[in-house]
Amino acid sequence: MDQSEAVVIRQHLIDPEICIRCNTCESTCPVGAISHDSRNYVVDAGKCNLCMACIPPCPTGSIDSWRVMPRALAYSVEAQFDWDALPAELSADELAATGVSADQDIAAAPASVSLDAASEEATFDVGAYAAVIPPLSAGRPYANLYGPKAAATSVAASIVGNVRVTEIGREYDTHHIVLDFGAVTFPVLEGQSIGIIPPGTEAGGRPLPPRQYSIASPRNGERPGYNNVSLTVKRVLEDRHGRPVRGVASNYLCDLSVGDKVEVTGPFGVSFLMPNHPKSAIVMICTGTGSAPMRAMTEWRRRLRKSGKFDGGKLMLFFGARSKEELPYFGPLGNLPKDFIDINFAFSRTPGQPKRHVQDLMRERAADLAPFIADPNAYFYVCGLKAMEEGVVLALRDIAIDAGLDWAAIGASLKRDGRLHLETY
Repeated sequence: MDQSEAVVIRQHLIDPEICIRCNTCESTCPVGAISHDSRNYVVDAGKCNLCMACIPPCPTGSIDSWRVMPRALAYSVEAQFDWDALPAELSADELAATGVSADQDIAAAPASVSLDAASEEATFDVGAYAAVIPPLSAGRPYANLYGPKAAATSVAASIVGNVRVTEIGREYDTHHIVLDFGAVTFPVLEGQSIGIIPPGTEAGGRPLPPRQYSIASPRNGERPGYNNVSLTVKRVLEDRHGRPVRGVASNYLCDLSVGDKVEVTGPFGVSFLMPNHPKSAIVMICTGTGSAPMRAMTEWRRRLRKSGKFDGGKLMLFFGARSKEELPYFGPLGNLPKDFIDINFAFSRTPGQPKRHVQDLMRERAADLAPFIADPNAYFYVCGLKAMEEGVVLALRDIAIDAGLDWAAIGASLKRDGRLHLETY
């Protein structure tokens, strides 16, 4: 073994037992080191530069897994795709057998990592502004109470409601599903998510992994005072390329009836949380089922307002869909008081109308958004398709600059103070 092969690296891996396949890590990685197949999410040791960008956003902690390895023996992507569990740490004797010492210095990053400076400068770095910590006044979240490596691997919840929330007779089939935990403790906050374990096994016989769904109800339940949560689930009938495919978990959930049981893991997420201090304003930007956490935040603020015990700041919502018929909760949203929430809809496929996306509406409302960007007590939440992420953050930047604000300082504060939260897939 030559000198370069003897280098010891701290190989970054993903724990397949805990991962809920939410795609946060792959979408966050700035060097394209993370990929996935139908089985696992994996990290390419030849690309990973240990930048740690993927660590804080991971809702489960599965991304924070490491093994000290000789570079020449680093686990390949192909090997990781076949894992059911992480391999054990190499012992001192096992490391010595490979020709390296257990106390040998660990390389800072694989030698093969290199970034093209010109292409870096040409790409807008959304991650430079995305918060990885919650607002200072957010509630204390509980996470990973139920899962493969928790005291209990899952908890059984009962279906107590399953209602379609998009227009019947259309191909866009989205359901509002309510799960009740009975006497089992399952504390959640707005912005958190849960894992649903669909029944059945994969081709190789391994149980199907959990799928992640954002909670659509506030902290005291879909029905206040009850131990329940709600989800917004779109029936998946095609993949991102338009090819016919039936989403395993989404179709399973949409077909459940009242009284059925479902296995749940979680809760997950410790940063995409709403502020709790008075006068704090919230700007919500979402597409499709990305509306779930926004519904949770809006409903909690509505209940606080009704109680008369909380002086909340303004709420703004920018909600995008292909058409009005595809937009979940369209009717209930229209019934919310105008002095409570400022709602803006963007439809990209309305016949006879130009395409409009959420970032287009944001630019149209620049005069109203600029004060929020400058206000340290205003918070921004983005949830939905990954494709919207850059356009939304660019819109915030341009609105700030056009208003004469110091974007360099404000952009840094959005990340540092937990003011801009991105959850895209």
